[in-house]
Amino acid sequence: MKKLLLALITSVIYLTVNAQREPDGVYNDNIKTIQLFRQNNPFSYPIISLGDVGSMELHFDDLGGRVRNYFYTYELCDANWQPVMLGLFDYIKGFQQSRITQYRPSSIATTNYIHYQALLPERNAQPSKAGNYLLKVFENGDTSKLLFTKRFLVVDPIVNIGAQVQQPYNPEIFRTHQKIQLVISKFNLQLLNPKEQLKVVVLQNYRWDNPITGIQPTFIRNGTLEYNAELDLIFPAGKEYRWADLRSFRFQSERVASVNMQAQPFEVALKPDGERASQRYLFFQDNNGFSQTASTDLINPWWQGDYANVKFTFVPSGKQPIAGYDVYLAGQFTNYKYNNATKLQYNAAEGVYETTQLLKQGYYTYNYVTVPSASAGKILSIHTDGNYWETENDYTILVYYRGLGDRYDALIGITTVNSRNSRVGF
Repeated sequence: MKKLLLALITSVIYLTVNAQREPDGVYNDNIKTIQLFRQNNPFSYPIISLGDVGSMELHFDDLGGRVRNYFYTYELCDANWQPVMLGLFDYIKGFQQSRITQYRPSSIATTNYIHYQALLPERNAQPSKAGNYLLKVFENGDTSKLLFTKRFLVVDPIVNIGAQVQQPYNPEIFRTHQKIQLVISKFNLQLLNPKEQLKVVVLQNYRWDNPITGIQPTFIRNGTLEYNAELDLIFPAGKEYRWADLRSFRFQSERVASVNMQAQPFEVALKPDGERASQRYLFFQDNNGFSQTASTDLINPWWQGDYANVKFTFVPSGKQPIAGYDVYLAGQFTNYKYNNATKLQYNAAEGVYETTQLLKQGYYTYNYVTVPSASAGKILSIHTDGNYWETENDYTILVYYRGLGDRYDALIGITTVNSRNSRVGF
């Protein structure tokens, strides 16, 4: 009876603690510019191989103005980003918590902050299983004082994946969507029920707000799984990302309308972004939603870069509000979250949508999307940017495997294909 009661109490505490731990969530208003990426590549997604050490960079700023004791740990999640019912010792090799020891106060910048950084995983605290992980940063060794969570992936590649981007046959989406065809080898797996044991997730530009999941193989033959159903892996193609060069507040880029350096923080107004859905497609090299902390006139932007309140303005068609929809700012720097912090407000006097974001010096890529106002619905770009088959996108295929009796989904394969380099069209 005591064991049953203890197990029940443990389960309740576990569920209560993890209920608020959404992926890529920020729980402290002083924490800004959180970035986690492959070492030396800020335009990359944090994907590492099982056993890697020091292959990811973590950076973030605390605008609170004084040094604090910040710790981190990892949380293993299933393929749907729900915490698994395993203890920390089951998937962390070494210390369960580690202190972030590398930090530096800002210098030169007019906005005071403490910059924290770390190379992860450290040798004395490593993920021991492949899968989806949340990096959780908290204060004073108390996990209830959570600052933020950040996703990363640990892969143990034991299957091969072949993929390409195709143009859909359906004439209704022929010019606006992109289709993924893929083949997975299963010769290294013991699959009694492939439809239950394997899960496939496909991401567009490493976005988790519009993944395709729950697909089943069209054919299983000769040691391979083929996914080629006409309606299964279809993505709206969108359009190339917009950009804002904020690497200098003194020398304004062509996207900056004005800078007020007397304000604290600085105030920057970007030139208005017009509706592009009715415009013809034009290719230009973008960063697919990724952003970079950078500067053209500083030695080290991590602790010398300044902050500014940056005003984004979207001009809808005819300067009329988009009936039944809300407009949001979308990019890696917003974590593709659609809430009050990223929502644009309609200015009836000017006929535009506006929002202001506190951003650090750097280079930002973004787009605008719409979401139905009345209820949760599909995230759309047809009102703002349009969809064009020619658009350059990265598609990442993740393959998860759950063995018989396992309580987690192991990430056993990953590949990324580009729609311009790996596509078949008409």
